[in-house]
Amino acid sequence: MDARLDFFTNPITGKALKHVMSAGRVVKDSALPAATQELVSLRVSQINGCAVCIDMHTKDAAAAGESPLRLHLVAAWREAGVFSEAERAALELAEAGTRVADGAGGVPDEVWENAARHHDEEQLAALLMLIAFMNMANRLNVITRQPAGDYEAGRFH
Repeated sequence: MDARLDFFTNPITGKALKHVMSAGRVVKDSALPAATQELVSLRVSQINGCAVCIDMHTKDAAAAGESPLRLHLVAAWREAGVFSEAERAALELAEAGTRVADGAGGVPDEVWENAARHHDEEQLAALLMLIAFMNMANRLNVITRQPAGDYEAGRFH
């Protein structure tokens, strides 16, 4: 499968994504734990069916030392006992923030409050930006049919 558009050679998307990648660096360098960032990125990408992001975040997480067991269980995190309470709260917020169209009320107060119990304001802000960023990236990749499978860990970090 060939991509419908090459983001980095197209003048519009190339210029816009340069700014987006800079904003992404702010999140990456935040106090939100790197493992949480990769788990959230992976879960959002699974929900959105973004193969290229699933490929990327699985490989980046593994290269950073994440266990295969935890990576395999992200899709079923509610039933898996391998995630901390803070990671579970982040995954819950990621799901609610990704599936906003599925619920008339958006993200429930209980979900936000649970995330806020486990993350300070800086971490919560980074988590919010990460969820929004991943949803944007997933949509760009899915719309343009970006192919997956050849990502090398660390390429964008």
